Amino acid sequence: MTPDNPVYAAAVWIIPLVIAIVFHEVAHGLMARALGDPTAQNLNRLSFNPLRHVDPVGTVILPLGLALAKAPVFGWAKPVPVDHRRLRNPRWGMVAVALAGPGMNFALAAVAAIVIGLSFGQLEAPPQGLAGFVMANLVNFLLINIFLAVFNLLPIPPFDGGHVVQGVLPRRLAADWAKLARFGFPLVIVLLVVVPMIWPGASIVAKLVGPPADWLVRQYLEFAQLFAGGPR
Repeated sequence: MTPDNPVYAAAVWIIPLVIAIVFHEVAHGLMARALGDPTAQNLNRLSFNPLRHVDPVGTVILPLGLALAKAPVFGWAKPVPVDHRRLRNPRWGMVAVALAGPGMNFALAAVAAIVIGLSFGQLEAPPQGLAGFVMANLVNFLLINIFLAVFNLLPIPPFDGGHVVQGVLPRRLAADWAKLARFGFPLVIVLLVVVPMIWPGASIVAKLVGPPADWLVRQYLEFAQLFAGGPR
């Protein structure tokens, strides 16, 4: 199977995306449990089994379509349930729970960078065959984790960044901000799909997510070089 094969092209994006999304969601649940809320654990949502987290549209159909269209690949899973009332400090606990997901993605990107540096850092040519497939998954794993982290930090509901904003706002404003959550999914569709279709230069992904994500990718690849070994 070659890189230009559609199945290959989809696999090297969807495999790392599913792993990144599952770890992202489990991180939310682990942080919530550490801060007093066992809801995710009680519902068996701290499992790393992808089937417990997969959203058919957000985890499979949308990423597959984006991968085949050679567009930026992103997606989502079923959110891990968190009951803020059971957190020891509901206000700041929710901020910590929200940041745990992107934090996990940044950590996974670092792991990918280390493995890339140790395993492929001194190759003079791109690996072929199985090694090439593994390399493509690792590189995409790094890219996806960085993109997911930055994407989820957008300060709008229902993203993690929206929960952070809610946590730092004065209580009165936070209550009003929380009301936007009910419009979260339609808002995402409007901002990410409808607006760019009407005004191509107004793409949130290109304007707000792309530049910091690209900068971080460069930093992580430089970090990978620290583990490449041999002369530079």
